[in-house]
Amino acid sequence: MRVAAVQSDIVWEDPPANFARLGPWIAAAAAAGARLVALPEMFGCGFSMAAERIREPLGGPSASFLAEQARRHGVWVAGSLPEQPEGEPRPFNTLVLAAPDGTLHRYRKIHPFSFAGEDRHYGAGREHVTVEVEGLRLTLFVCYDLRFADEFWATALRTDAYLVVANWPERRRHHWTGLLHARAIENQAYVIGVNRVGTGDGLPYVGDSRIVDPWGEALATAAGSETLILAEVDAARVREAREALPVLRDRRELS
Repeated sequence: MRVAAVQSDIVWEDPPANFARLGPWIAAAAAAGARLVALPEMFGCGFSMAAERIREPLGGPSASFLAEQARRHGVWVAGSLPEQPEGEPRPFNTLVLAAPDGTLHRYRKIHPFSFAGEDRHYGAGREHVTVEVEGLRLTLFVCYDLRFADEFWATALRTDAYLVVANWPERRRHHWTGLLHARAIENQAYVIGVNRVGTGDGLPYVGDSRIVDPWGEALATAAGSETLILAEVDAARVREAREALPVLRDRRELS
């Protein structure tokens, strides 16, 4: 299956402007044969802590945009957004995966980024989410989650590929790239990492989006400008890697 990562700039707290910018990128990815198109974290507004201003209800504009794009192009489309279900005191940084028929799957970021105050403005998710996407078992994570290897270990046996959407700043860019490769090697699975570029609230981002295979090799990479990367991923390749070097079978848990 061909997957795509859209490495885009984000207009600060302006969803309609970002929808207009992202639509042609999604169309280009679909035209290039991608079956899954991933957008960055908070693709509609940037990584803003003004949660009360940018929050959306379930099925709000950003989720509706993903569903509409998925239906229009007949592909899977993913990106995170500030979504507040009824009855919850705060929104969640929610990674929404839209199926070609418009069905929505949701993962809520388990680890809010306290260094930026995300934990004061957004709730923390409590569940892992894995979705079968045309024969590929895809597990969803958001940005800071990447630092927590135990979350990836916990889902490894049911995962062929991890999707990590991010707004990861330039100052820690080598952490981003290093951890993407580490998570792929540790779990013998693909990792699709999509990051933004440009400047958000004065903070620079340089992208470095990449798709990494189960052996830790980069299949596709991006530098610091808006771009689209594509790569072929195959669940059979994951099985082959795990059979050739049975790391997951050798894991021991000490009490």
